[in-house]
Amino acid sequence: MKAIMVVGTTSHAGKSLITAALCRILARRGWRVTPFKGQNMALNSYVTAGGGEIGHAQAVQAWAAGTNPWVEMNPILLKPQGDMTSQVVLKGKVVGVVGAAEYYEKFFDIGWQAIEESLGRLAEEFDMIVCEGAGSPAEINLKHRDLTNMRVAKYLNAPTVLVADIDRGGVFAHIIGTLELLDPDERALIKGFVINKFRGQRQLLQSGIDWLEQRTGIPVIGVVPWLEEAFPAEDSLSLFERRQSSTRNDLNITVLRLPRISNFTDFDPLESESSVTLNYLGLKGTLGHPDAVIIPGSKTTIPDLIAMHKSGMVEQLQEYVAGGGTVMGICGGYQMMGQSLADPEGVEGQEGRFPGLKLLPLTTVIAGQKIARQRTVTSKVPQEGLPVTGYEIHQGRTRIVEGSNDQVRPLFDDPSLGLVDATESIWGTYLHGLFDNGPWRRAWINRLRTQRGLRSLPTGVPNYREQREVLLDQLANAIEPHIDLEPLLK
Repeated sequence: MKAIMVVGTTSHAGKSLITAALCRILARRGWRVTPFKGQNMALNSYVTAGGGEIGHAQAVQAWAAGTNPWVEMNPILLKPQGDMTSQVVLKGKVVGVVGAAEYYEKFFDIGWQAIEESLGRLAEEFDMIVCEGAGSPAEINLKHRDLTNMRVAKYLNAPTVLVADIDRGGVFAHIIGTLELLDPDERALIKGFVINKFRGQRQLLQSGIDWLEQRTGIPVIGVVPWLEEAFPAEDSLSLFERRQSSTRNDLNITVLRLPRISNFTDFDPLESESSVTLNYLGLKGTLGHPDAVIIPGSKTTIPDLIAMHKSGMVEQLQEYVAGGGTVMGICGGYQMMGQSLADPEGVEGQEGRFPGLKLLPLTTVIAGQKIARQRTVTSKVPQEGLPVTGYEIHQGRTRIVEGSNDQVRPLFDDPSLGLVDATESIWGTYLHGLFDNGPWRRAWINRLRTQRGLRSLPTGVPNYREQREVLLDQLANAIEPHIDLEPLLK
């Protein structure tokens, strides 16, 4: 198997972004390339065409490589639930919920087998596998059970690049310390360093680079300048690093930052709209009067709903709605908007029935079996007849309260995917990726603009995937001049 491994000195060093850039660079050079991450811990996920769930970052990397996402690109996905447990997704399917110690007892051998099988399948179809590690490869308390970093690199005998974040400081200590903690056979695979997120003048860094290369005998193959990240980090860490916009655009949309927020990549297309300011608000914040409020997906809907009640955000939402505000709930947010949520089997850890936000006449029961599938439907609201694609990932079954059909309308030709109230102020849907659909997104935005007395924007805009392709090319163009791949490819 021809492979390259990308590991980092720390979490958030830029591994995912560098991996995506390498996939696009190599694909443009004519390679049939695929991304791979053996084990991923993330709440941003994507559903493949076959109905399997993988980390969203690997889906983006697949698109960068010019191919469709496969479950083999991320055979193990761990989705933290906030109570020291994680849902385990193996080859795209949920196989259990366990704590850390139990996970390694039950799933280490099974997980490694899934990794070997997945790599074998990818090697049959692609010329090059660009592998991404997780966190640091030198966590000495975890190395014996690490399924993601140097175990994969050694299995593939993959030339490995070590990425370090200079922006946080201590870049040379991070690199030297990581090398010192690697075993000799692991250290022998490190063929180059990439210093990432550099803001200064290259000549001022050169003496440090010279010292590092002389000390280690390993070349610095790249100094990548600071880039405004084209894509969010794999977990919600990036939400806390995003600055609230100081400019006021035509529309101000607030996304509630739930404690266990998931799939916030749903809102990247809204951030791409120049007329929209998108802000994330914690539950203890002041809601105010934005043009719309979005309740996003959640890994554990009921605990996040309870957190909303305890924080006082429910009362703020109810006042906002009473004043004519617009609310949209997606997936877990949609489930919260109903009259009640029940979890009779304790799937999310708490058995019982819990009061919802009472914004839509719905009831939801959490079930053990997860629904994960891609969908193609036709819109009914806000503009009839628009083709819409997206995907479902949820463990709830939602029904309209008997006798309430006249209070709501279906959003799509499949009523199970979402509803809107008679005033078109309260929206709810199970469909992730809804805003990726350019004409539908613009039609929804135009409704908000009409309420503000603003002129409508053209709805004949491309879907977000076309903008994403431009972003991926821009990412590759920005990184390729600053990185020498020959030590990895020769």
